Amino acid sequence: MRSVSTYEAKAHLSRLIAEVQKTGTPVTICRNNRPVVDIVPHREPRDPLEPAPQLEGARFLGDPCAPASAEDWPESAR
Repeated sequence: MRSVSTYEAKAHLSRLIAEVQKTGTPVTICRNNRPVVDIVPHREPRDPLEPAPQLEGARFLGDPCAPASAEDWPESAR
C-alpha cells in the first residue's frame, strides 16, 4: 500500500484516483505521518436478499445458538 501526504493528495488527487482505479491498490493519505484516509476501489454492494456465496468444502454444523453437547467436541478438547 502506498502512502502520500495530504499536500500531495490535494495536488494530485485525480492522478491518485486513476492509479487506484487502474491497479486496485489502495492509497493511504497521511497527516503528520499518521494515516487518516484510504482511497480504495469501489465495490458494488451485495444484494441483501441474495443468499451468501458458499465456500467450497464448507458444511453446515447446526444451529450456532444451540447449546453444545459433549459429542460436538473433539475427544482432545473434552
